[in-house]
Amino acid sequence: MNDRELSCAGGQFMDRGRMNQNGVVQPLLTDLYQITMAYAYWKSDKTDDTAVFDLFFRNNPFHGEFTIFAGLEECLKFLDSFHYSQSDIEYLKQTLPEGIEHEFFEYLGNLTARDVTLYAIDEGTVAFPRVPIIKIEGPLIIVQLLETTLLTLVNYASLMATNAARYRMVAGKHVKLLEFGLRRAQGPDGGLSASKYSYTGGFDGTSNVLAGKLFNIPVKGTHAHAYITSFSSIGELKTRLIKHKQTGIMEDLLEHAVRHRAMLSHLLDVSTEESSEGELAAMVSYAIAFPDGFMALVDTYDVKRSGLLNFSAVALALNDLGYHALGIRIDSGDLAYLSCLARETFEKVAERFKVPWFNKLTIVASNDINEDTILSLNEQGHKIDCFGIGTHLVTCQRQPALGCVYKLVEINGQPRIKLSQDVEKVTMPGNKNAYRLYSADGHALIDLLQKVSEPPPAVGQKVLCRHPFQESKRAYVIPSHVESLYKVYWKSGKICQQLPTLEQVREKVQISLKTLRNDHKRTLNPTPYKVAVSDNLYNFIHDLWLQNAPIGELS
Repeated sequence: MNDRELSCAGGQFMDRGRMNQNGVVQPLLTDLYQITMAYAYWKSDKTDDTAVFDLFFRNNPFHGEFTIFAGLEECLKFLDSFHYSQSDIEYLKQTLPEGIEHEFFEYLGNLTARDVTLYAIDEGTVAFPRVPIIKIEGPLIIVQLLETTLLTLVNYASLMATNAARYRMVAGKHVKLLEFGLRRAQGPDGGLSASKYSYTGGFDGTSNVLAGKLFNIPVKGTHAHAYITSFSSIGELKTRLIKHKQTGIMEDLLEHAVRHRAMLSHLLDVSTEESSEGELAAMVSYAIAFPDGFMALVDTYDVKRSGLLNFSAVALALNDLGYHALGIRIDSGDLAYLSCLARETFEKVAERFKVPWFNKLTIVASNDINEDTILSLNEQGHKIDCFGIGTHLVTCQRQPALGCVYKLVEINGQPRIKLSQDVEKVTMPGNKNAYRLYSADGHALIDLLQKVSEPPPAVGQKVLCRHPFQESKRAYVIPSHVESLYKVYWKSGKICQQLPTLEQVREKVQISLKTLRNDHKRTLNPTPYKVAVSDNLYNFIHDLWLQNAPIGELS
């Protein structure tokens, strides 16, 4: 059993120094037809053929006009470890149709990604339809075998990062965002990927402990309703004492909390008889366990008549003993109204008991929150400091797939084009470079695709930019800055760039988004971002189209 198999047996993620390699990602994580095509290529003596494939998407997700590219590091790890193990070969011998020659399996067993070259835009960069985010060059058989795995590594990662970035934009930069979606995610790998790429897109932390360990993401959490309902009376409290933070003297936290609850009852005009004694006991118990990190769920019974009263009493009791509570979480009800009620309550308590820090208590809201929910809460003037978002984030309910594709555009130096009655599915042939042209104010104007043989566009020089398929759509652009989008990330069997940390990719997302005009980023009817081809590439595409399109006959 080789190193990869040992790692798979021990767990899905392998610790290889800086990079955690997902043991599930291996050459057999592919579609069967990739391997049957490989045999057909081999049988046709195409082992020396070279090819270029483009990996791109056709439409931006979530009715938006941008996509965040993510998943590149995982693609590079896959290339680095690409090798069919002996057990892989044995399985394929049993699984593939009979009659496949033994020499083909020997050929597969010797395959690596050493002769592959991978070009890509930087991870965390905004990307747009039809512009390849990854370009793969190399021996035809090996680059064909990479297709499915590269797609699965990029599709969900980019979709998730884009979804998270959209949540960040609507929430604003001052509101914290936490990913709470592990229990609703599509399996363990989906949950881990969601945690990683939501952080990439702009979230501040996750509830997923394993993701915290693997990716060094801040881990956050409080408790569930179960903890509150597990207590029914203060008589169940087996521990009531806690050390004073400064003096070290043991004191009865419950006694302090009951005394404060009586005073708060008059201030907040809530009867102590209406509030839950079990909830008070649970909060005292939790506060004793986490006196410096006390954040309580306040909606188990009634936020106004029980939760806020009991929380405030316990928070003041902690204050008596030198500790500061963190805040509350609301998981149901009218979040705009309840958050405003909570903030008003905290302000009253701060003034009455001379505890200014009470004004700063954090209000966390959860409860099936989506992008539209946050927009609505913004309109209602909510007082929420942090959103915990799960289902809608990790499952990308508004659009469950990005739809990246992987298309052959050149073989042995000769361009290839795929035609379709649906113009959207016509590919742009040939080996291409991509450039982003910027205006004088620093905003991205247009992405331009050119043949690799063309000189790059120059600053201050007029460039004719054409719609790839609509002849009348064209414009001259005079860029103030030109960015070459592709870098060589993999060549000669090794990674060619210093890979950024997750924090750096996360920062890159926000920097890249700032280069877009606000009308491209708005949630309602955003302005489409323009993607164009050079005049040379336009003519090349259409000449090849005419050469390959069958000529009809009328009779």
